[in-house]
Amino acid sequence: MKTMQVIFLTLLVVSVTSAQVLKSGKCPTPDVQANFDASKYLEKWYEIKKLPNPFQVGECSTALYSLKSPGVIEVLNSELLDDGTINSVVGTATVKNSSDPAKLEVTFFQGTPPGPYWVLSTDYEGHSLVYGCTDYVLFHLEYSWILSREPTLPQETVEKLEGILSSIGVDVNKMLPTKQDEVYCSVMHQ
Repeated sequence: MKTMQVIFLTLLVVSVTSAQVLKSGKCPTPDVQANFDASKYLEKWYEIKKLPNPFQVGECSTALYSLKSPGVIEVLNSELLDDGTINSVVGTATVKNSSDPAKLEVTFFQGTPPGPYWVLSTDYEGHSLVYGCTDYVLFHLEYSWILSREPTLPQETVEKLEGILSSIGVDVNKMLPTKQDEVYCSVMHQ
């Protein structure tokens, strides 16, 4: 029992200090994009909204995907920090199971376990809805991003994607908008 208390307190502290979304119970298992085609998903995406997480602290966030080999995608995530510098990290997204290609696992640092990157919905040309969740005994941590091929996304599309998240129990009121202002983010939008 003492071990469970330590785990709970650790997760609670991590969650509170990082503003992550920690919830009781197991991760949901939502439907993902049917017939996902990674080759259509490549190139640049702009972050529109996200659930808070400790590894993204800037604005103007973008993700650039390029094919490394069949089933392996290079990921370049970039953001603009408050001091005007660009923070970037390179990782790899790998298809976990070829029969379910919309369920990717992403690794950014050697030696760290991969994180789930599930494409719940995309039209490849306008929007993408990404969800990830990790179980920790009695709790789970959720991640989610609404992405767009442009720095903006119509509100009706955002609401539709939030509806998908709500249907699996995600509190979309906790999602944070990402600043993609043309002037502020000009260095990122080149």
